[in-house]
Amino acid sequence: MSAFRTSAASLLRLATDGTLSDRIADHLRSLRHGVSPAERRSWAHSLPVLAQDLTDAGLGQIEVLVEYQLPLTSRRIDAVLAGVDPRTGEDSYLVVELKQWSYATAYEDSDTLVAVEHARGPRLHPGVQVADYCQYLTDFLGILGRQQHPLHGAAYLHNAVDRDIADLLERASTAQSRLFTKQRRGQWLEYLQSRFAPKSGAVAADRFLTSTVRPSRHLLRYAAQELKERSQFTLLDEQRVAYELVLHTVERARAASRKRVVVVAGGPGSGKSVIALSVLGELARQGRTVLHATGSRSFTQTLRRYAGRGSTRLQAMFKYFNSFMDADANDIEVLLCDEAHRIRETSVNRYTPKARRDVARLQLDELISTARVPVFLLDEHQVVKPGELGNVDVISAHAEKLGLEIEVVSLHDQFRCGGSEAYEEWVLKLLGIEDGGPSVWAGDGRFDLRLADSPEELELFLRARQGQVGNAGESGQTARMSAGYCWPWSDPRSDGTLVPDVVIGEWARPWNVKSDRSVGDAPGSAFWATDPNGFGQVGCVYTAQGFEYDWSGVIIGPDLLARDGRLITRRDESKDPAFRSRKSVSDEEADRLIRNTYKVLLTRGMRGTIIYSTDPETREFLAGLVKPVRDVEVTYESTDNSVGSVSRR
Repeated sequence: MSAFRTSAASLLRLATDGTLSDRIADHLRSLRHGVSPAERRSWAHSLPVLAQDLTDAGLGQIEVLVEYQLPLTSRRIDAVLAGVDPRTGEDSYLVVELKQWSYATAYEDSDTLVAVEHARGPRLHPGVQVADYCQYLTDFLGILGRQQHPLHGAAYLHNAVDRDIADLLERASTAQSRLFTKQRRGQWLEYLQSRFAPKSGAVAADRFLTSTVRPSRHLLRYAAQELKERSQFTLLDEQRVAYELVLHTVERARAASRKRVVVVAGGPGSGKSVIALSVLGELARQGRTVLHATGSRSFTQTLRRYAGRGSTRLQAMFKYFNSFMDADANDIEVLLCDEAHRIRETSVNRYTPKARRDVARLQLDELISTARVPVFLLDEHQVVKPGELGNVDVISAHAEKLGLEIEVVSLHDQFRCGGSEAYEEWVLKLLGIEDGGPSVWAGDGRFDLRLADSPEELELFLRARQGQVGNAGESGQTARMSAGYCWPWSDPRSDGTLVPDVVIGEWARPWNVKSDRSVGDAPGSAFWATDPNGFGQVGCVYTAQGFEYDWSGVIIGPDLLARDGRLITRRDESKDPAFRSRKSVSDEEADRLIRNTYKVLLTRGMRGTIIYSTDPETREFLAGLVKPVRDVEVTYESTDNSVGSVSRR
C-alpha cells in the first residue's frame, strides 16, 4: 500500500491518544522510507486539525490516505480523501496539502513563488503545488483518466489568517487549487461537505489504491513536442520551483539589467533534464534567446536527433560547453547547462590552435559570461572523468567572486528506479559514497533488483525484456547492459564488424561503437542508449550517462571488488586511458571516479537492475545483500500515449 490508510474518525482517535505519528512512521519504515523528526512534527501539528475538521463536518466515515506516494516517484503528498460524491453517488477524491505557515508573501512579485517566514529561498505557491499533484495523478492513474473531473485539490493553511498571506490569496482558485486558512474554517467545512456525503469511503479508497498506472512519458520521445507545441510534463514541488525560478529570474534580470545565476542540484532521476527541456520549450515559444548545452557528445547528439527532429533551427539550440569560447558577454538571455558536473577547467582541446590556448579562459567563466541568466543543472556524484569540476561550491564561489546573485535549488525526489529512494540509498551505501556501510536489499515493492551468476544469465534476462510488451500492453520496453571500463576497446575490424573485447570466460561481446558513425547494425555511440540496435553491445559510462532504460544490466569488473565486508577499488584494473598517470590522477581521485562510475551505471534502470560481478568473492558478498526479488506492486495500463518507461532525470 502506498499510503497510511484509515477512516477520518480513526485518524482523530489516533491523534487524541498520541499514537498517530508512531503508526505512520511504522508504516513508512515497513516500506523502507526514512522518517525525519521534522516529518513527525508536521504530522503531530497538522493531521489532528484535519481529523477534527472532518469529524466536525460529519465525515468521520470517509477514508484518509496519509503520506500517499505518487506513482513512479518518491514524492509523498500529505493526504488524499476518498469518499462518495453527495450529488452523483460516484467516487469522490480530494488532494489536501497541509501547511503550517502563518506568514508568507509573494516572492519578488511572483504569482507562483512565495517567501515563507523563517525559510530560505522561494517556495512554491501551495495552490500551484496541489494543482500539480492533481494533474500528475490524472495523468497516471487509470481510474481518474476514465472519469470526468473526479479529482479536486485544496491547500489548507490552518495556522494562517487572511491578512498574513494576502499575496497568496490573490492567485485565482480553480477546482484543483483552492486555498483555505483558519480564518475560513467555516468555508472549509462547507467545502468538504460539498465534496463528500456522510458515507463510507472504503470502496472508493480501494479503487484508488488499486488503480492501474500509466507509464510515464519518455523525455526524448516527447522532446520535439515540448519545444514546438506545449509543455508535455508535469513538474512537481522542487522541480516546479526550479522551473518557475528560472522564468522569474529571466524577467528580473531583464528589468534590472543585471546578470543572475541559478544552480539546480539533484541526484539521478530527480528531473534535471525535464526541467531544462521544459524551460527551453517555454522560453523558445516566448521568442527568447535561449540555448541548451552539455559536456556530453552522446547527450547533445541525441537531443539534436529527437528534440530537434525536422528543424535545423531547433537542432541549433543544442550546443556543447566548449561552444562559447568566442561568445560576447550576455550574447543570449538564457543558457541551460545540463549535466553541469561535466564542466572542465577550460574549453581547450587537441584541436584548439596554440594561439588560442595561451589566452583561454576558464570554461565556467565562458558559460557565465555568455548569458544574462546562466543555469547549471548537476549531480555532484556523477563526476566520472578526471578534470570534471562542476559542483555547487565551485559554481557558487565563482559567481560570488564576480559579484553575481545566485539561487540554488536542491531536488530531492526520485523519478527513476521506480521512484525508489530506498534503492538509490542502497547504491550509495554499497559504493561507500554515503556513510553507513552496505545494507541488505529486501525490496520495497517499487524496484526490481536481481543478481546474475554469469554474463550469459544477465544477457538472457535482458534479452527477454528488450522490446517486450508489458503486462497490460504498453509499448516495447528497453534494456541495455553496461560495464566498468576494465577491458580493452578496439577499433572496428577492416570488414566493418566490432571486436568482442569484453570477454568473460566463453562469453564475449563488443563495447558500444566508439564514433558517431554506425558500424554494421550497431548505432553510433551517441545513440547506443536509444536505438534498439544498441542491445548486444556493452555500454560504458560515457555513453550511458544522462540516459535511462527500463532494464539495466551492470557488469562489475575487477576494478571494484568486495574485500573484508566492503567494496574496494583497483585502479590498475581499469583500461580507461585517463587513469594511466598517477601524476595527473591521484589514487584518491581514481577511487572516487570508479565509485561514481558504478553509481551512474547502477542508476540507469527505471524498472529494474540485474548485476553480475566477474569476481567470485564479490558475487558471494552481493548474494548476502540482495534477497530474492519480489514483484513490483505496480500494474501498468496501455493507453494511446503510453511509451512503456519512466523517464524523469
